[in-house]
Amino acid sequence: METVWPVLGIIAAILLIVVGLIGTLLPIVPGAPLVFFGLWLIALVDHYQHIGWPTLTLLGAIVVVTVIVDFVASAVGAKKVGASRQAVTGALLGSIIGMFFGIPGLLLGPFIGAVVGELMAQRQVERATTVGIATWLGLLAGSIAKLALCLAMLLIFAFAWWL
Repeated sequence: METVWPVLGIIAAILLIVVGLIGTLLPIVPGAPLVFFGLWLIALVDHYQHIGWPTLTLLGAIVVVTVIVDFVASAVGAKKVGASRQAVTGALLGSIIGMFFGIPGLLLGPFIGAVVGELMAQRQVERATTVGIATWLGLLAGSIAKLALCLAMLLIFAFAWWL
C-alpha cells in the first residue's frame, strides 16, 4: 500500500491542478484553490523534501489574490464606465444564474445581468449595453489575471522544486 499512495497522490494532484486551471476560466470552479491543493498534495507526497512551508505560504497568498480578483473584476469593469449599483448587482446575479446554463450562461450571464440592472436604474438602452460590455470585459480580464496567477504558482513551485 505504501507504493500505491505516492502514485495515487500524484494522479490526484495532477487532476486537481488541471481542473483548477480550467476553473480559472469558469466561475463555477474554484480554480486557484484547486491548483494550490494539487501543489500541496505533491509536496505532501514528497514529504516536503523539495517544497517547504515558505513556498506553500507564498502560493497560499497568491490564492488569496486570485479570490480577490475574482470578486472585483467584473465590478471594476462596470464601475469604470459609471455603472449603477443595480448594474453591478445584476452582473453578480447574472454570473450566478449563468452557471446553470453552461458555457453560454457563463459568458452571457454577467453581460445580461449588468444590462438588466442598468435598465432598472432608468438608464438608456445604449448606456446599459455599454455597461454590460464593460462588465463582461472586466470579467474576461479577471479570468486572464487568475490564469496568469495560477501559472505563476506553477512556475514558483517548479522553481522551488529544482532549487
